Amino acid sequence: MGSQSANVWVLLGLGIAGILLLTRKLKHSVRHDLGAFIHKLHLLPPPQPAPPKAPHPLTALTFALSDLFDIEGHVSTFGHPDWARTHEAASSTSPVVSALVEAGATCLGTTLVDDLAYGISGENKHYGTPTNPSVPSRVPGGSSSGAAVAVAANFVDFSLGIDTVGGVRVPAGFCGILGFRPSYGAVSHMGIIPISTSLDTVGWFAKDPHVLCLVGHVLLQAPFVTQRNPRQIIVADDCFQHLNVPVERSLQVVIKATEKLFGRQVLKHINLEDYLSAKVPSLKEHSGHKTNGELKSSSLGLLANIVQFLQRHEFKLKHGEWINTVNPDLHPVVSAQLHGKFEVSDDEIEKSKSIRSDIRAALNMLLKNHNFQEEMKNLLESSPHRPALRDSNNARTNGLDSALHLCREPHRCEPHREQRQA
Repeated sequence: MGSQSANVWVLLGLGIAGILLLTRKLKHSVRHDLGAFIHKLHLLPPPQPAPPKAPHPLTALTFALSDLFDIEGHVSTFGHPDWARTHEAASSTSPVVSALVEAGATCLGTTLVDDLAYGISGENKHYGTPTNPSVPSRVPGGSSSGAAVAVAANFVDFSLGIDTVGGVRVPAGFCGILGFRPSYGAVSHMGIIPISTSLDTVGWFAKDPHVLCLVGHVLLQAPFVTQRNPRQIIVADDCFQHLNVPVERSLQVVIKATEKLFGRQVLKHINLEDYLSAKVPSLKEHSGHKTNGELKSSSLGLLANIVQFLQRHEFKLKHGEWINTVNPDLHPVVSAQLHGKFEVSDDEIEKSKSIRSDIRAALNMLLKNHNFQEEMKNLLESSPHRPALRDSNNARTNGLDSALHLCREPHRCEPHREQRQA
């Protein structure tokens, strides 16, 4: 009897020990800030103006920013410890950050980005991958992964990121929050580590549409205007076929919601692939070229290839010497892009820029006289399982993001209905 009692106590002790070890492991794997932040800090706003002047527009709001915006006395990591190790602290604060603080917001810290802000999955092999609050088993999306997670987890009211080819819109969709990329050049690039100078755009995240709008008024220096209903909404039907989400859960959801809000008469359906093929002859010429041994015939695939080509070229112009000198250890996907052989002629670069200009003109003509654009990117499927973004999903995402970026109009990314419920 005593022996049996002793065995019970041993088993009970082992069970308790196992539970304690498991709890410690879980606490270690999921950090209290979900891995979103790199540095915690407090940039406090100025005192409120005396009445009868109105209070600061962003009073009582908190924000975070991707760790590539300059803050006086702070060394940005740019998503890599070697970058922080080899660079000096900033001598001044980015005008974008200063504008938000002057408008009454409090900055609580800097957030994680992919290695050198070059990825799209949100993974970082040095600082870890932030946990997606909406779907913990999936990646948060990048490159501004930490900024999206900080908003999705209610750590801050809004956050800043950089959208080069989806760096704000992708993590917004993956984390089930709102993300906005304004027109290229509408917000100052001063005091920001460049990724691709002709593509980089400051964007922001929020859960509350009202907060998203308030931040926009400050950064865009835009007056408050009466909201107007769209005269026409263009829906690129073929782009929804690139999703793994069934049409009845993507395109039909968009159509029904739009008809309910604005009526059926505002909808205009097009095939974007056919439109680009017809309006951009230079794309047809480019389609005969091989990329990595494969013939790319899809207009969106070609477009993604051109934008990625220019992004890689401009990144290497800015940071190639540093990469060759320091030889940083990078995530395999980023390393393949930046360490791989990349020899291009001036003629190839000029041809790519010319095609980009032709596509931009065609897209602007499509949207001419319309004050609203249905963003094809809104309903991209939820992010893939860890550890990496699947190549097919990556290609689809880049293709849609590239098309949206080149029209130089502002883009908003909204969470899919199922993401909102997650």
